Amino acid sequence: MVATDRLSAFDRIVAVVPHKGQVLTQLSAWWFANTRDIIDNHLLAVPEPHSMIVVDAQPLPVEVVVRGALTGSTNTSVLTRYLAGDRLMYGHRFADGLQPHELLARAIITPTTKAGAGEHDEPIAPDEVVERGLVTREQWAVIVDAALRLFDRGCECARAAGLILADTKYEFGLDARGEVILIDEMHTPDSSRLWVGSTYDGRIAAGREPESLDKEPVRLALAASGWRGTGAVPDLGADVIAATSQRYVQAYETLTGESFVPAADVDPIALMNLVEGATA
Repeated sequence: MVATDRLSAFDRIVAVVPHKGQVLTQLSAWWFANTRDIIDNHLLAVPEPHSMIVVDAQPLPVEVVVRGALTGSTNTSVLTRYLAGDRLMYGHRFADGLQPHELLARAIITPTTKAGAGEHDEPIAPDEVVERGLVTREQWAVIVDAALRLFDRGCECARAAGLILADTKYEFGLDARGEVILIDEMHTPDSSRLWVGSTYDGRIAAGREPESLDKEPVRLALAASGWRGTGAVPDLGADVIAATSQRYVQAYETLTGESFVPAADVDPIALMNLVEGATA
């Protein structure tokens, strides 16, 4: 599995963010090592800064988003829908009077289908996952338990580093034994919202967006443009790309306590093409 610096949204490449691929690989490996006691994952080795050798697994057709805050920037996010008056989302009832980016009393699971190429993920209620036959009831029980425990562990580690894990996405698959394992990347700036704890209260009190160490500059730029995956990809601007890259690196260093050393002379796209050619 090779992670490149290309960043996608709505199944389209929208930007190239320097260091993204390396941060995704290195940070995911760090998280996998810190959560293996919760559930097995697909990582075997990290031979290159941008690549992992992983267990061959069958991805399950559901993505599990765990949310610890009322947030989001697209027109399908829980925050946008809440501000529009929706109080029943993903099978969860939301109380009146919540504020934008407010931390929830308890984390909730908001699954989506895992869409094919050119399609969008569909938000569904947790009960629908089994009803639609996406996974078995036994598999879903394992996934829900693991997702909530992984999120708790992620919150603990983030808190120790002065961060708040607001939400994150998990993907699961079946290994050769048919056992549920954690796959893809984990708790990275690409799949999570990571807020800076020391500035959170002040910014919320002032009605401002939380300071983040994730791809929120890209999310906000796309939301401001109104782009939803069709037509020409908007130009995000060099400032948005630079801010996003800096946040990826800062998230890695803040969480791991290690200095980020960019890989020299590594072309992740050429490496990906090489791997794809060898396995075709």
